[in-house]
Amino acid sequence: MERQMSDLPGIVITGISGRMGRMLAATVGASDKARLVGAVERAGHDWIGRDLGEALGGAKNGVIVTDDPLEAFAKAQAVIDFTAPAATLDFARLAAQARAVHVIGTTGFEREQIEALEPASRHSVQIRAGNMSLGVNLLTKLAKTVAQALDADWDIEVVEAHHNRKVDAPSGTALMLGQAAAEGRGIDLEGHSESGRHGITGARKHGAIGFSAIRGGDIVGEHDVIFAAAGERIVLRHIATDRAIFARGALKAALWGQTQKPGQYDMLDVLGI
Repeated sequence: MERQMSDLPGIVITGISGRMGRMLAATVGASDKARLVGAVERAGHDWIGRDLGEALGGAKNGVIVTDDPLEAFAKAQAVIDFTAPAATLDFARLAAQARAVHVIGTTGFEREQIEALEPASRHSVQIRAGNMSLGVNLLTKLAKTVAQALDADWDIEVVEAHHNRKVDAPSGTALMLGQAAAEGRGIDLEGHSESGRHGITGARKHGAIGFSAIRGGDIVGEHDVIFAAAGERIVLRHIATDRAIFARGALKAALWGQTQKPGQYDMLDVLGI
């Protein structure tokens, strides 16, 4: 027997007017495994009170954009959140109150903010990743495996490129890749990373993991993990050409989370790799 639409998990999208918000709305709206039940924007936004379908330039879909996240979360089984760290912390507390799965694609967190997410995960499923795509998460696994096989004579550099409106650097994905390499090498990333080189910097520190960031145009996302030694290099690369890959991954995470116990998870857990 086919499932009724009302039986499908209800999804709320935060930051609905942004690039990812719009893409998520299209992805969830087209899915036969979930239904869009809420859309959240910041107070004062001109979409507040409008039908989301009309705000997006199409036909009405019955979802009214709101600035009251708790009201929206209360009728949902999952929240997909690609916003900003401070907003995500608030959303985490509200998702925990609503016992809704909280899928976090937000990047740019400080260490203290990441730690502050943990209390909410005692009451709800929390899935956070610097990147939601299958390919990038496979790249993360490969970066860790290669780093395990090579010693510190191999320099590691993570190079990332994004559009000119991205506000944080290195990207969350770059940091995720760097963390995987650090774990593979058995070192602490914070104590072994270097970035932002300018001027007379001196020689590269032995065993350091470097980060380089490129910003320009409408680049969706490109990431290289370079392992370089005397006379040879290994380059692991992922190129994203369509933001839809992140939306599809986030929806997959929201659905996977429906059968999990409260706690903190990442996309490797979702993908089982």
